[in-house]
Amino acid sequence: MKIAIAASEAAPYIKTGGLGDVMQALPLALSRLPKNEVSLFLPYYGAVKYSGAYETEFLGCFDVPLAWRREYVGVMRLKSRRKKLQVYFIDNEHYFCRDGSIYGHGDDGERFAYFSKAVLAAIKFVGLTPDVIHCNDWQTALVPLLLKTEYAGALPNARSVLTIHNIEYQGKCNLQFNYDVLGLPPQCDEILRFDDCTNFLKAGIVTADRVNTVSRTYAEELQYAYYAHGLAGVLRSRGSAFTGITNGIDTDLFDPTKSVGMWKHYTAATVGEGKRENKLALQRELGLPEDGEVAVLAIVSRLVGHKGLDLLCYIAERLMQRRIQLVAVGTGEEKYEWFLSGLAYRFPHQCATHLSFDAQFANLVYAGADLFLMPSKSEPCGLSQLIAMRFGTVPVVNSTGGLRDTVPPYDPASETGCGFTFQSYNADDFLAAVDRSLQIFYDEPEKWLRLQRADMAIDSSWTKPAAEYMKLYESAIKG
Repeated sequence: MKIAIAASEAAPYIKTGGLGDVMQALPLALSRLPKNEVSLFLPYYGAVKYSGAYETEFLGCFDVPLAWRREYVGVMRLKSRRKKLQVYFIDNEHYFCRDGSIYGHGDDGERFAYFSKAVLAAIKFVGLTPDVIHCNDWQTALVPLLLKTEYAGALPNARSVLTIHNIEYQGKCNLQFNYDVLGLPPQCDEILRFDDCTNFLKAGIVTADRVNTVSRTYAEELQYAYYAHGLAGVLRSRGSAFTGITNGIDTDLFDPTKSVGMWKHYTAATVGEGKRENKLALQRELGLPEDGEVAVLAIVSRLVGHKGLDLLCYIAERLMQRRIQLVAVGTGEEKYEWFLSGLAYRFPHQCATHLSFDAQFANLVYAGADLFLMPSKSEPCGLSQLIAMRFGTVPVVNSTGGLRDTVPPYDPASETGCGFTFQSYNADDFLAAVDRSLQIFYDEPEKWLRLQRADMAIDSSWTKPAAEYMKLYESAIKG
């Protein structure tokens, strides 16, 4: 199958969150399947273009219409030995070579409307004939509509799939956006319109041949108003054309036998000693007392509200009364950074913060911690809990979204399940789950070791999700 994938970010080129991880691993997994040819299209951000890290070749240029004007499109291709996975970059310095984050600019709607048009034009320009064009989040959600209108003649046989990675971000612009930027026929106005604005994601949901999200439970949750940020009815209208496929992780990148940044590599057979050595190294790195026997609780996250930081703050004082050390890694909202910094100042022997993100240091945290805290208010899929289990670090999670799908609750009697869960978004329930985990950790170490080894044995690779995506593509083609 010929598959074109469009996304606003992909590691290792550019990454701000989980979308970047998925867009690194999924195209590669799809390309490894027999008879697949995969093309990945990304913006040629200045951080990529001028980094000197990637060798590209110029394939040509043209322009695309944006309402009353035309904009330059340069098409670059990454020089690579992978014939079944080609990476293309859309070059436009005005839109993509800017200081700061790749998102959060006042004209983001225009930037990614341009990108959507440019991707389809580039597919035609380089002579690709994809069976499926896979779009991701609001930044490429206009592709299905464009494929059925402006580019219907250029790519008549291509079908579209839209994946929602996080419905909170929808791509909202004013009602004049079609006339000012897109230039589509007036009959498209109602497709684009939602809640008195232009909504990219809504347009993609109603025009894509298939829509999916990144876990089965999140797909169910998005059909309820509490989770869907206004789009529950739109998603329900798609019926069986809306499904969920749970993400995997790159098991070569996250591997306790070889990942960079760790003090000591280990296997499931040597997890006890391996984690102890990494724990001591982590404690030295953060200035915590070296104690191989104390339970180290870790959180590696963006420090924002929907990640459950308010629950952690609420129980922090009580956590400090237990025999634990708490390690918090990440950046985000100032109020959470201040709280965690203050907690570390007040309890320097029990709490340490690392208010920045470094992938190698994160590997040391995953390898050195015993418990991984993920009390998210909502979580489309989550990758951190999968990474933690890969390193034998037992997760404590709120049973929502992909966390429910990937972390079944541990039953000490039968020794089934993967971690410790709580069912309602409540701080006391979160603390109770932590206490249950500490009881097993301290009082039943043999059970704890078996739980660690069971978590490490879980297949969290992209093999199964990639096969499910192939079935989704086939269903889109068949109609």
